[in-house]
Parts: sequence; structure tokens; C-alpha cells
Amino acid sequence: MRGTAVAAIALTGLMVVSACVKDSGGGSTGSTDVAGAGCEFATPPASPATSNTGATDGEKAAEGEEVDGSALKIGLAYDIGGRGDASFNDLAAAGFDRAIRDAKVEKENTRELSAAPNEDESVKQSRLRQLAREGFNPIVAVGFAYTESLKVVAPEFPDVRFGLVDSAVEGAANVTPLVFAEQEGAFLAGVVAAYQSRKCHVGFVGGVDIPLIHKFEAGYVQGAKAAAPKIVVEKKYITPATDFTGFQDPAKGLETAKGLIDKGADVLYPAAGASGIGVFSAVRQAGVLAIGCDADQYHQPALADTRDVIVASSLKRVDVAVYDFVRAAARNDLTSLPKVFDLKVNGVGYATSGGRIDAKLQGILEGFKALIIEGGIKVADKP
Repeated sequence: MRGTAVAAIALTGLMVVSACVKDSGGGSTGSTDVAGAGCEFATPPASPATSNTGATDGEKAAEGEEVDGSALKIGLAYDIGGRGDASFNDLAAAGFDRAIRDAKVEKENTRELSAAPNEDESVKQSRLRQLAREGFNPIVAVGFAYTESLKVVAPEFPDVRFGLVDSAVEGAANVTPLVFAEQEGAFLAGVVAAYQSRKCHVGFVGGVDIPLIHKFEAGYVQGAKAAAPKIVVEKKYITPATDFTGFQDPAKGLETAKGLIDKGADVLYPAAGASGIGVFSAVRQAGVLAIGCDADQYHQPALADTRDVIVASSLKRVDVAVYDFVRAAARNDLTSLPKVFDLKVNGVGYATSGGRIDAKLQGILEGFKALIIEGGIKVADKP
């Protein structure tokens, strides 16, 4: 949750990557034919007779009836990094682009503005006011960093419909929370990590030590231990809660990843924004593996030189949430939106691009996914 969160490391593409070990008894011995893994595995759930491949391949966003948004002016306020970060913001941009196309919104009736690192709260407020005063409605604020600003700005423009990714504003009827069950996608990343690890020893890199990223950690650790109960999971955050540079420092991401690799982790899962670029670099240098976060990062052009280490990605469908919000605003029916974008509504999921996940592991992932959707597994949102 940006998300994805991302020495010859280009900041032209910002992104996120994230990250397993043994059976405590009662389960069957892990079969190394899945991926040459080094764990003993608990007995996995049975694969469902049918599976929703839409959530797996990450290619399909929500579909629906045609809507006419030609009269709308739509604004988008990005989090740090903006369009082009190869992760959280780019997902928002993809949903935005598709929504304005499908809803027939004229390009001149759209506006995109971006945040700067560690900017003052007043700057965020000014950005939102600028969009509202220029007649943009609806407006999507990408990221929980806009929460405090919307507490001030939303009441000033009661007729403007704001969508807030990753957070909510209590008592603000014109702010629609677009929140996710990041922990559910991270759980599946943990399962992948367990089956891909040769040492039954994996790692998690968090960008900033905040509750949103705790959800990724919690789900990842739970998934890894559900697959292999004795697995060792190393965890490290790049910066404390007060320092948001942890989302945009590839050099520190590389250093943090090296520390986990030195401790024995051979599959890393970073929820670290642009700092993930450094994590991928460290993973490639060490000859170990990584799991992408937020987007299907195997296909990100900015990661062409390191994508061979990406065995899978957890998906946080910010694109789906933004797309659905804009279409719901065009229909003037925001009540149709889900309260949480979770596995059940294809709001989170996983991607297996790269060909490293075989049919057996795919079936195991679908089995765990079905259990979560059915309520057989409750994924924790706190470590």
C-alpha cells in the first residue's frame, strides 16, 4: 500500500518491490519440484475448480456499462513521484487515463498535479484548492498524505467530490475513501516467497515505518508462515514514521536490502516506493530473488535490466479504484463503490509474469486466494 511503496540507479522510474521457511508439524514435507524450494511446507489448500484469472494476470480493470462524463472536469493530485514512478502513482494514472477515455472526458477538462518531497501541509492544501477553484469535480487525491489537507479543504468545497486513495476523512460526506486490503495481496506474496526460497529465509523491506506499510509486512509474514510455518522472515524499515524519504531513496533501499541478504534472506519483498529500485539492484547483484509490489513490475520498462529477478508481484489495483471512482462520479452514484478494494472485488491480487511460477504453485496460490475470499483465512493488517 505506495506500493506499493520505490550507484547507477535511475530515478526516472520509481517503484516498489517487496518479500519465507518450514513446517512445524502435521503438514506434508515440502516438495522441491515446485521451485527448488528449501522449506518444509504445510499442507496447502486445494486449488478451486475454477479461478478468477483476472485478478491473477493484473490486466483487467473493472468493466461496466457506458457512462457519459463529457461534462466533467476531472483533477488528479499525485503523491510524491507523480506520473512516471512505475508503481503507485502510475497505477493511478492508468486508471485515470482509462476512465477519461471510457467516460468521454475531453483532455482539456483534465488536470494533473504532483507533490514534492517533504512539502509543507499548506502546499498540499493549495494544490487541492487550486483544482477545486478551477472547477475540477471530481478530484482524486492519491495517497494518505492528503488526509490532513482534505480535513481542511473538503468542507470549503462541499459540492466537490473528492476521492482519497489509502485513507478516509471522518465526517466529510464529500470525501470517498478508496482503501485497499493490501495485506491480502501481500499474503500471497509471502506464499510465493516461501516456495521460491532455497534457504527458507526471506526478507521484507518497508519504506517508512507507518501503519499503511505495516499492512504489507503483516500479510507477507502471515502468508510465508501459512505456507512454511518455520520460515525465517527478516524485516527492516528504511526510515522512521516521521521521515518520508524512505519512499524515494534507492541508495538506502540498496543498503537495507544488502543487510537482509547478508543475514541470509534470498527472496526480498519491498513496499518502499522509489527506494525499491535500490532493492532490486541489490537483489540482482547478490543473485537472489524479489517480489514486486503494487504493479506487475516485471513489465515496467524502468526495470528492464533487473526484471529477471522478479518472480511475481503483489497487485494493489489503484487503477481499478480510480477508474471506478471516476465512472461512479459520472453516474452520480458513489454508493456503488466497494467499502474496501480487496481480493473479492479484484482490488488486490497477484501477477506471475516472467514464467517462474509453475502450474503447481499457481494452484496453491489460487487455493489460498479462495480461502481468503471465502473467509477461511483472515489476514491480519498489523504485524
